[in-house]
Amino acid sequence: MGTIVTKDHPENGAGLKRCFGLKESITITVGTVIGVGLFTVGGNVAGMMGPGVFWATLAALAVSVYPSMLYAEMSAALPFAGGTYQYASLGLGELWGMLAGWNFIISMAAVASGEALAFSFYMRTLFEGLGISIPLGDTALACAAAGAFLLLSVRGAELTGRMQNGFLFFFWGVAAVWLVSILPSLDNSVFAEGMTAEIGGFLPAAAMIWWCFAGFETCCAMGEEIRCPQKNLPRALMLAPFIVFAVNGFFQWALLCIADSSGLGKVAEAAAPFAEGMKQAGLTGLPLILLCAGVAFGGDFSTLNASMSAPARYLYTMAREGNAPAIFSRIHPVYRTPWIASLGLGALVLLLIGTGSIAYIASLSLFATLFYYVIGIAAAWGLRRRRPELERPYRAPFFKVGVPVSMAVYLLMMTQLDRGGILAGIIWCALGLGYYLLGKRGTGKGILRGETRPLPDLPPLPPLPGEEELFQLDREFRRWRNVVAAAVFLVIALYLIMYLTA
Repeated sequence: MGTIVTKDHPENGAGLKRCFGLKESITITVGTVIGVGLFTVGGNVAGMMGPGVFWATLAALAVSVYPSMLYAEMSAALPFAGGTYQYASLGLGELWGMLAGWNFIISMAAVASGEALAFSFYMRTLFEGLGISIPLGDTALACAAAGAFLLLSVRGAELTGRMQNGFLFFFWGVAAVWLVSILPSLDNSVFAEGMTAEIGGFLPAAAMIWWCFAGFETCCAMGEEIRCPQKNLPRALMLAPFIVFAVNGFFQWALLCIADSSGLGKVAEAAAPFAEGMKQAGLTGLPLILLCAGVAFGGDFSTLNASMSAPARYLYTMAREGNAPAIFSRIHPVYRTPWIASLGLGALVLLLIGTGSIAYIASLSLFATLFYYVIGIAAAWGLRRRRPELERPYRAPFFKVGVPVSMAVYLLMMTQLDRGGILAGIIWCALGLGYYLLGKRGTGKGILRGETRPLPDLPPLPPLPGEEELFQLDREFRRWRNVVAAAVFLVIALYLIMYLTA
């Protein structure tokens, strides 16, 4: 039997370092998700649909919860670098694992490039609010931001984790102050009109809003760097979709409460829709500065930080196992990070930034993300069938119904995407398949069934900590769970109040 333990694997003391806890698992995951989707496409859809965006956001949450349970099961059983690539390779075969990892890489590169462009839009608006003109263009600003976070991802996982916590908590803190600053300007007039515009049907709207949830399994990619993964990974994955729902729902509610219904069309088309809504409401002083500072230095930075780090772990793992150029498997001798993989990802991000189109980037990312989630969901079924003896600290409920329904929903959403994004995604998959097939010449006809190598042995799960540390982990999780539950109920209540009083 083969093995996924290599000379660079942590079982041999030379691989990635377990340095993240529950907080980092959550902030890395949520930070990847909350950013470019919400503050660009998510705001645009709010302008198109009006209050109907709440129901699209609720639908996006509904189709994210069960897949997050499947990822909770797989990540707790296989807490190693590579996420969906690793799960699909073991559950479905090497070819499907390669396709999953290949699509995750382009999806996250698209997120990082879109986030960098969004940063440039909100950064420019912030400086305009301060009366300062930035001499650099949006593309140059975006490239500079991406380059900075590329260097941070090479510098080390511990620094990445600390910075991620800082970015996300800064974002939440500024958001709270921003809300207080705009309270006198909130009204419910838009809610009296219901859904204000059509965008080709509810399903395409929900698919675009779902991009604001895509990435809820990001911590799986860094499973080899998370402490007590049997506990922390499932818990982070169970909380992440609800945190994203609460944040998205809150900001969309605030945008609708300050927007004039006659100006929603401009919000729907704006590169920085929240800034556009603020300008229409006459909130161009401190509230606009707070919004742009929170988005640029909190939301955008947290997403850039995570989306530059996580996909490099996929590329590193694929190279470590022979499904990507071997040079990407190199680890920095000092920082213990996959630095060559990070540099390769950075080059891809810069190419996408060069397109200058968030709409195109979003469509490409959606295709790749939905595709690798379909593979990931199928991988959960494959792992139960091929590895029934695998130790599973968490098991997803309603498995026989949940898996096929989730796959069908995600395949349906793929049919709603822009043709340009679908074509680009197909071309990207063809490139990956070409490399894979050329690298497997002469290995036999079983290649398309994932039979190119024996089912590998697996390294043991890391040992659980002592009772005292487990008690602390449980207490930390209860605190997160209670806060998240309160935030979800608050957002739902805000919408209900506006509907009932309109």
